[in-house]
Amino acid sequence: MNSLQRAYIGLGSNLGQPAGQLRLAISALAALPETSLVAVSSLYASQPLGPADQPDYVNAVAALDTRLAPLELLDCLQQIELQQGRQRKAERWGPRTLDLDILLYAQQVIDLPRLQVPHYHLQARPFVLYPLAEIAPELQLPDGQALTDLLQKCPSAGLQRLCGSALDGNAVTER
Repeated sequence: MNSLQRAYIGLGSNLGQPAGQLRLAISALAALPETSLVAVSSLYASQPLGPADQPDYVNAVAALDTRLAPLELLDCLQQIELQQGRQRKAERWGPRTLDLDILLYAQQVIDLPRLQVPHYHLQARPFVLYPLAEIAPELQLPDGQALTDLLQKCPSAGLQRLCGSALDGNAVTER
């Protein structure tokens, strides 16, 4: 039996009522086998990374304690994406109903064809770092970098925290 590991999952959506998509995904994460949902950040609105002719994204980060191995967890996340209408297209950074990424898995560095952990460009993405800092402010990455140091080097770039938890239905733009 695998030992319990802390994993951080990035959630993003910009199609099909994005906040609702994230709430459904959080419920699905909480129902994963051998896994418990530990924390969920607020929702954040961000501009798309890729083509500008798409809606803004809604993002969050969830912390899980899991006995699933990294690739088993990835398979479960991809199944949740499919169940919520995710269509994998050749267009990189295009619009999507749901994107679930393993950002960190314990203190492991994983470099496999299907999975890279820590997640690619994690340190340069405010829509990942700010929600991650909300639920794990003392976090250190596997290379020893403190999350607080990464935040100082990563401007928020128009990121907006939405009022209300990712777990409730009352998210509105914080002013």
